[in-house]
Amino acid sequence: MPTISMFYGILIKMFFRDIEKHHIPHIHAEYQGSVAVYSILDSELLSGTIPPGKHKIVAAWIEIHRDDLLADWDLAVEGKKPFPIKGLDQ
Repeated sequence: MPTISMFYGILIKMFFRDIEKHHIPHIHAEYQGSVAVYSILDSELLSGTIPPGKHKIVAAWIEIHRDDLLADWDLAVEGKKPFPIKGLDQ
């Protein structure tokens, strides 16, 4: 599962060929051992949890980078490596 972005201690990851569990384009956000899964389409929390302040940051980042995330999703479901995406602190 490649890390596609890092910001404010949050790692954003996308699994290869990961369409079975959530059935929609999504990312995995990791922060200090906690993991949350977010829909790329609407920034909705699908599962897991991270601290509320970090949750808001991830949701805002998804809104800003939705087009890039969807392009990366298309690559990842085909088993290709997604491109890195800038974080909010860069």
